[in-house]
Amino acid sequence: MRFKRLIIGGLVLALASLSATAQEAAEPYPPTIAIIIDDMGYNLHEGRRLAELDQPLTLAFLPFRQHTAPLARLAHHHSKEIMLHAPMANTRNIGLGAGGLTPAMDEPTLARTLRRALQSIPHVRGVNNHMGSLLTQQLQPMAWVMKELDRYPLYFVDSRTIASSIAGRVAEAYKVPSLTRDVFLDHEQTEEFVDQQFKLLIQKAKEKGTAIGIGHPHKVTVDYLAKHLPTLDEQGIAVATVSGLWAMRNGNRLMFAEGEKQPIVPMVARSKKD
Repeated sequence: MRFKRLIIGGLVLALASLSATAQEAAEPYPPTIAIIIDDMGYNLHEGRRLAELDQPLTLAFLPFRQHTAPLARLAHHHSKEIMLHAPMANTRNIGLGAGGLTPAMDEPTLARTLRRALQSIPHVRGVNNHMGSLLTQQLQPMAWVMKELDRYPLYFVDSRTIASSIAGRVAEAYKVPSLTRDVFLDHEQTEEFVDQQFKLLIQKAKEKGTAIGIGHPHKVTVDYLAKHLPTLDEQGIAVATVSGLWAMRNGNRLMFAEGEKQPIVPMVARSKKD
């Protein structure tokens, strides 16, 4: 009888252990947020502050801006993930600056413009759209964008500057790893608004497991992040890069196999003699 009780007790413990293991497997991660900071490359002071924060932020750089290359190198040195913040045509006809993509471009021009923008960003791992409320609704140019991105080991994040964007769906059709922004943090530049949006981002992460927020290198945003990001551990909230968050959503598999894609050859400045 004693032996039988021992066997039954052992089975109960084993089943309990299996149940706990299954639960851990089903919920392997705490609620996790990724924070993308757009419009990097203009503001050197706030850009440095963001690069030097302890948390694994993802910084999206506009191409060919004054501080883009040195800030991207500094950010990479501090283990930040680097993206191209690709300027795309918008419905309000706001100027795009260097590297802008427009519906008037044919495929070779658009692909070449995008390629040069990518080559201008050191350590680039992904792309999201800067503005783009016009271009991200249009199938042909977005197909050309994704066709070019598919050549490289890059992911795409749809910033969703307009609800009718098709950019994410086109990326999926071209098998470009893609994600979509959940929350804008600071389109009103007050601490109260940033706090409201940051809490909304955390709420979405708790509901869905992960969530992506986009902010900008405004002083109010950087001040808020510097103060509040260090408190997330005690709240049970994790911070990941965009590629880390993608891995969490995709069974922790590699985004690309080694040698699967061609590398991006960095742009080299030419001397006047060339």
